Amino acid sequence: MSTPDVPGMPGAAGPVGAPGAGDGPDAPGILGSGDRPDPPVAADDSVHDALDGIAELDLDRMRRRGIPEAVLCDAKSPDQVAAIAREYARLSRDGRDDLGTVLFTRADAARAAAVLEALPSALHDPQARLLAWPAQPPAPSGGLVVVVCAGTSDLPIAREAELTARYLGRPTRLIADIGIAGLHRMNRRLPELREAACVVVAAGMDGALPTVIAGQIAAPVVALPTSVGYGVAAGGYAAALTMLAGCAPGIGVVNIDNGYGAGHLAAQIARWAPAPTDESHRPGREETP
Repeated sequence: MSTPDVPGMPGAAGPVGAPGAGDGPDAPGILGSGDRPDPPVAADDSVHDALDGIAELDLDRMRRRGIPEAVLCDAKSPDQVAAIAREYARLSRDGRDDLGTVLFTRADAARAAAVLEALPSALHDPQARLLAWPAQPPAPSGGLVVVVCAGTSDLPIAREAELTARYLGRPTRLIADIGIAGLHRMNRRLPELREAACVVVAAGMDGALPTVIAGQIAAPVVALPTSVGYGVAAGGYAAALTMLAGCAPGIGVVNIDNGYGAGHLAAQIARWAPAPTDESHRPGREETP
């Protein structure tokens, strides 16, 4: 669970957000026990030529998993990121309508500018260091994903998780600054936490908040350690170890600062849950007491 490409669940081949995507194995886009998957999409030689020596886009991932490939930007040069973004733009101009939403993660100002030059209509969230293209998220389906952060310092990673879950087709809510230094703040938000199909909890320092929340709600918790903290917090290692050693059952832990991986896993879990019964989730709502 330490990498962004978390394992899929059975039947995850249907497009995220497609009609019937959460309606069981016989729904459109989801393989039943007697079905065989479509053959793999043939390689696009023009893509290979344009990105030769840089990357090979996994254009078949949407068909296989129902979720398109994401582009990790911080380990790539701005020129490499620009080349990948230009290929997606070209594919769209050439009529490819099966690309899904492409997320560019860990993008600093230079890499974000490279993406926006090729895909000017993309959404850019500088706080989360994330770009999404197309900018409009898919219609929400499945259960509510609530993303919580212990402190405001954890907010950029929490925001990356929330946007990831939203662009993978889930209704989302973001709640900030309810760490264990003031448990009354968490207690006040328990009714909202109990509405969720899955809760992502981002925390640095001692990393205790996921265990506290998991002991109070029925939904699974995705624990997201952040690198926030002093000295022996060791860049998130202390938080990660606390979460791995947590005593409350029903917690899965992703890698340090892996907001994309946390949001991805939460979106997969919540995909199979019923939709929220009211409209109070308002996608992307961020609240700080």
